Amino acid sequence: MIALAAAAAFLAGCTALVDRRADTKEAAARAEYPPLGQFVEVDGRRVHALVTGSGPDLVLIHGASGNMRDFTFRFVDRVKDRYRVIVFDRPGLGYTDHAADRYAGAFARQGESPAEQAAMLNAAAEKLGVRNPIVLGHSYGGSVAMAWGLDHPAAALVIVSGATMPWPGSLGTSYKVLGTSLGGAVVPPFVTAFAGEDTIADAVAGIFAPQSAPDGYIDYVGTGLTLRRASLRANARQVNTLRPHVVEMSKRYPTLDLPVELVHGDTDDTVPLDIHSQPLSALLPDANLTVLPGIGHMPHHVAPEAVTAAIDRAARRAGVR
Repeated sequence: MIALAAAAAFLAGCTALVDRRADTKEAAARAEYPPLGQFVEVDGRRVHALVTGSGPDLVLIHGASGNMRDFTFRFVDRVKDRYRVIVFDRPGLGYTDHAADRYAGAFARQGESPAEQAAMLNAAAEKLGVRNPIVLGHSYGGSVAMAWGLDHPAAALVIVSGATMPWPGSLGTSYKVLGTSLGGAVVPPFVTAFAGEDTIADAVAGIFAPQSAPDGYIDYVGTGLTLRRASLRANARQVNTLRPHVVEMSKRYPTLDLPVELVHGDTDDTVPLDIHSQPLSALLPDANLTVLPGIGHMPHHVAPEAVTAAIDRAARRAGVR
């Protein structure tokens, strides 16, 4: 009995130490990477949005494990001369609140669906005076952009390396563990507290492969924000619960009556071309697929001209330029 009590006290002490270290690192991340834009309130919840430029409205929606800084690193500067650009942090990530309380907390298992995220971001966009935007989504953000097009006004969609179709098999071990109630409660504090620069660099290299991340990307993008406990949980839950949503969404894709530009690299191992954009293009009545030879998962950084060209085509096809 004494041994058991001692073990419990030791475990509690270790947990407290990890939490203190995680608290310190999260505070440092918020100080180093403060909000870039403004906050819009939607049903009492804050949505972080950056608005810049002039012209037709262009909404940018980031992918998994990220925030708006992925787009503000350099990409926004390529399009703000001819579009009014609205960049969001998705629900539960960056500085945007969860869409509902049931998605917060250490032991929750569900993440916001693409439809819920699109609804929250669309409501924020309307408060910013956006009415019929071009909506661009990258990776996971592609599913949110598709949900936006299905349920809310949009002039056109641009889907970049989009996770938009049901995929075979299962996700990696880390997502499985973080997606459970116990794993989501226990693991993130250790990741937040102890993830080092080498771990971060390896993760970014894997996302950009076979290309390399641009100089300065890791320092700018705010990986410390991604490694916060709440962000790790939100991301894992959204990714873990995505597949059933795209199964249902894909049944509605043939009804989508607006121009869609698809941009996808043929060496993308994160969101494979043959599982997502190729079959998606066959379902959509008005889609144009641009395949980028030798390009991986991050075309907006390593082949930005192809992505900006797709935006301009979408604008012309929609008659907004």
